[in-house]
Amino acid sequence: MLDHVKHPKVRTRLPPLNALRAFDATARHLTVVKAADELSVTPSAVSHQLRILEDALGVQLFTRNKTRLKLTPHGEALLPSIRAAFQMIAVAAANLNDSAMRGDLVVSAPIGLTSRLITRHIGEFLLAHPDVNFKLITSNDDKEVYLLSVDVCIRYGTGIWPNRQVKLLSHVELFPVCSPAMTNAAGGLHELNDLKRHVLLCEDDGTEWTRWLLATGANSDGFRMAEMGNAHSAIESALHGQGAALGDSLLVGDDLLKGDLVRLFNTAITAKHAYYIVCRPEICDSPLVAGFVDWLRTRVGIATYNLSVNSSS
Repeated sequence: MLDHVKHPKVRTRLPPLNALRAFDATARHLTVVKAADELSVTPSAVSHQLRILEDALGVQLFTRNKTRLKLTPHGEALLPSIRAAFQMIAVAAANLNDSAMRGDLVVSAPIGLTSRLITRHIGEFLLAHPDVNFKLITSNDDKEVYLLSVDVCIRYGTGIWPNRQVKLLSHVELFPVCSPAMTNAAGGLHELNDLKRHVLLCEDDGTEWTRWLLATGANSDGFRMAEMGNAHSAIESALHGQGAALGDSLLVGDDLLKGDLVRLFNTAITAKHAYYIVCRPEICDSPLVAGFVDWLRTRVGIATYNLSVNSSS
C-alpha cells in the first residue's frame, strides 16, 4: 500500500487487468486473504497487484483499519466504474454464449442461503436467461452432491467432497443481531450482560454462541440459549423479536441494510465452516453452470460489500 496520497496524473493507458481484478475482489471482501481465495492466488500476489494499481493511478485506494481494509475516497470513487466495467464484460461474454444458456439447471443449497439470498435475487439471473429452466432444492445434505440429477450444490461445510470439484464461495463471520424493537425496549441492549435478559437463539447446541461469548471475554454462565434447528430459523426468529441470533455475514446483509435487523456489539468470530460450490468435474465449466456460478459470486460479493458499508456507517 502507499503511505501517502499522490496527485493524480493524466494518462491514456489502461491500468493492468489483473490489478483491477485484485482491486475489485479486495474491495468486496475488504481483506487481502479472502480476495486471494477468490482469485486462487496468494495474498502477497494480491498485495503486489494493489501496489501496481496504486502506483499506476498515483493515489491510495485502501487504508488499514485494525485487521480489515477500508476504501479511501479515491477507492470509493473508482469502485463503481470498475464494478460496472466487469459487469459489462460479463454480460458481453454471456451474450456470446446465449445459445448455450438454455436448458435445465438444478441447484441445491442450504435453507439459509436459499431463503435469505438466492430466492430474494434469483430473478436477476432468470430475467437475463429466459431459456433456463431453473429448479432449486433446499438442502445441505451431501446426498445431492452425488446425484446426477443435481448440477450445482452450494454447501456449508469443511470443503471436502471426494470426486467432486470444490471451489470456495465465501468464508463467513458470526455476530449477534436482533430486531430494532429489542434495542429500543425499556433497558435496551447496551452491555453484554443485557443479553442475559433475552434468549440466545442457536442453530446448533450453542457451540458458536459459546465461542462468541469467549471472544468477548465472557462465558456462557447466566445466558439462556434455545436451539432453533438451523441458521435461517434462528435469524427469522430474531427478526420477529424473539431473541438475539448469531448473524451469518452472508445471510443478514439484506436485513441489516433495510433496518429489519441491527447488529449488537463489534465482536465477530469466523465461522468454523465456509460456503462452497460443489459440482461434477465434467459439467463445472459448462456455460450454464459457469454462468450461474458467476452470477452467484457477484451476488455474494454485493452482499459482502453492503455488509461492510453497513458496518462502517
